[in-house]
Amino acid sequence: MAQTITIAGGHGQIALHLGRQLVARGDRVRGLIRNPDQSDDLRAIGVEPLLFDLENDAVGALANEIAGSDAVVFAAGAGPGSGDARKQTMDRDGAIKLIEAAQARSVARYVIVSSIGADSSVQGDGFAAYTRAKGEADDAVEASGLDWTIVRPGALTNDPGTGRVSVGATLPRGEIPREDVAAVVAAALVLPETIHQRFVLVGGETPIEQALRALATPA
Repeated sequence: MAQTITIAGGHGQIALHLGRQLVARGDRVRGLIRNPDQSDDLRAIGVEPLLFDLENDAVGALANEIAGSDAVVFAAGAGPGSGDARKQTMDRDGAIKLIEAAQARSVARYVIVSSIGADSSVQGDGFAAYTRAKGEADDAVEASGLDWTIVRPGALTNDPGTGRVSVGATLPRGEIPREDVAAVVAAALVLPETIHQRFVLVGGETPIEQALRALATPA
């Protein structure tokens, strides 16, 4: 059954892959973007652009933007070269704002693209601030009462996707194509086995759907 899915950070590299994949399978996809100049890129792949500033606009306005969604995906981030403050206001606070908007609109399904090594207890600046912000966002998602999935990919590459991955609570660090991260998120949105699962994602040999279905199987 087709869904309406709203992606925060809709012009990011993973989000663009995800948008293409969801549109191809028949979903209605909306992408939250701050820069109106990115609108045509989204329309070109069949994604409806929604102008919204995750850092500065109000939760109530975001709730209005996501109204009618069956699911939301947080794929936004401050990006390389951003300062510690923006890691907090975007990677952490943006994710929390989307949680609050989803709760307000009774959008139960929430998938977040996090990062391997995300840890709310890490202290320090720079990369530590990034992993802490990601960890705090993940903790907030897990405590939200929503039907959440936390995806923690390893080092991202622009290699073509293989459709094969490794997932687990903990895994050695490794690489994963952005296209495969998007495919995992797309699959998670329709696989109930991924609800209330937090997992690391790297390249591997297991087909994506098989790997995700196994998350609900006791070890």
